[in-house]
Amino acid sequence: MEKIFVLDTNVILHNASAIKSFGDNMVIIPLAVIEELDKFKKESSERGRNARAAIRMLDLIRKRGCLSNGVKMDNGGTFKIMLYHPDEKEVDLDRNIVDNKILMLAYHLNKTHKEKKVIFVSKDINARIKSDALGITTVDFEKQKVDFDRMYTGWRKMELNQKHYDNFIKAGEMPVEPRSLCPNEYVILHKTGNGDEQVIARHDYRNGKLIRLRDDNIRLWNISPKSPEQRIAFDLLLDPDIKLVTLVGQAGTGKTLLALTVGLQLVVNDKKFQKMLISRPIMPLGKDIGYLPGSKEEKIEHWMNPIYDNLEYILSYKTPDIKVKIYQLFKDGKIELEALTYIRGRSIPNQFVIIDEAQNLTPHEIKTIISRVGHGTKMVLTGDPYQIDNPYLDASSNGLTYAAERLKDQPLHGHVTLTKSERSPLASIAAEFL
Repeated sequence: MEKIFVLDTNVILHNASAIKSFGDNMVIIPLAVIEELDKFKKESSERGRNARAAIRMLDLIRKRGCLSNGVKMDNGGTFKIMLYHPDEKEVDLDRNIVDNKILMLAYHLNKTHKEKKVIFVSKDINARIKSDALGITTVDFEKQKVDFDRMYTGWRKMELNQKHYDNFIKAGEMPVEPRSLCPNEYVILHKTGNGDEQVIARHDYRNGKLIRLRDDNIRLWNISPKSPEQRIAFDLLLDPDIKLVTLVGQAGTGKTLLALTVGLQLVVNDKKFQKMLISRPIMPLGKDIGYLPGSKEEKIEHWMNPIYDNLEYILSYKTPDIKVKIYQLFKDGKIELEALTYIRGRSIPNQFVIIDEAQNLTPHEIKTIISRVGHGTKMVLTGDPYQIDNPYLDASSNGLTYAAERLKDQPLHGHVTLTKSERSPLASIAAEFL
């Protein structure tokens, strides 16, 4: 059965190429969506860029035929723009609300095209609820989504009998089946019936072996790993061959702290990188930093307090005047804060880059940011998929989890999901029970 997909505005703002994602079916955009795209195109945000890209794409399609009659696309599908003014008696919705105009068109098509399956596509939960209540088949935009409940964690547990465990401890390595593990996956080994005694091993994908992690007492800037997962994170962050590290975990698991600690070590002490560049998305009310008072640096400081908190904690043992030390690191150019808005278009060579709160970014934004990496640069993405401020993203569709899952088989990428909160006993129970 041929399908008709009616797209909500937010689908296009999420992915400018969305209209090409429905195969050889018909894709319909209500005229109200075009009007909304016209409003968003003025923004300097990612959705503004997507609005402009979509409008340019629609203009190219327009040149191939009449949009009101339908235009064939390269994938075999048909694209169409429709305007419909239904009788108010058909459906009891406020026609002055743009979302309702879109829904009324989907309702009309569903009522008049019984021979075809009409599907309303939206990333707005409330719009999906209303559409379903009107009897319309309703879906989220599924492209660029992962199964978060089965997401790659970067490590797994393995049980060995006494003999095999003792042999591994003695040899420091053991063979594994080809392609049974991802290139940079870790294994926490323990004896059968004894989970307390354990050792961490890393997959050496080049030689098909598990190699025991050494230097269990590692300590950088007075910070040492408090769990096997944090030890794995340290190993990934310190490995010069891994150019992208994704750290996923709830509040208090140490994602940002570990990344900053290793960044300071590699930039300040080891001088492996020119500087540490730190950025995080600015989400409140969808506004950019421009509405805040002061210079760009002063504007950014409002959103970087969590970074300063972690830096103060890391440096607290080193000097009594922590703020002076932090100021000096910024003044010397060892640390730089940058808004994500200004990273687009840059080429970033020989830097240790940390993108904090990356769960608030779309897969396309993550792709754009990673593509800024120049020679000699290492990038770290950190975030908590349970704390998403972007209204159109969730644990399965955000850029952080998408990147972690999609890149798991790439040797240049390493990932670890941190599960235990180490901030404090109170933070731990809050993360688990609240």
